[in-house]
Amino acid sequence: MLVNGVEVKVNGLTDITEKEIVNYINYIKENSSETLASLTISDAGDGEVALDYRTQPTQFERIRRITGYLVGTVDRFNNAKRAEEHDRVKHGLN
Repeated sequence: MLVNGVEVKVNGLTDITEKEIVNYINYIKENSSETLASLTISDAGDGEVALDYRTQPTQFERIRRITGYLVGTVDRFNNAKRAEEHDRVKHGLN
C-alpha cells in the first residue's frame, strides 16, 4: 500500500491502523536526512514491531559561484553575464 508517498508493507500485523503507519513514517523521517522510499513493518513478538526501511539520497540543486553571484541556474543572466560564464576557465578536481 502507498501511504504519504511511501510504499508500505505490513507482515504479521492484522490490527495496525493507518495512523500508526503514518507515525512510523514520521518517526523515520525525523531521524533521517534522506528521503524515505519504502517501509516494511513486521511483528517482532511481545508487542514489538520491527521496522525495515529503504531510503534514497535527497536531490539537491547545484549552486555555482560566478563572479560574486551564488546561483543555481543562469536563466536570468543577460547576454554579457552568460558569455562571461561560458568563457570562464573551468578547473578540474585533483
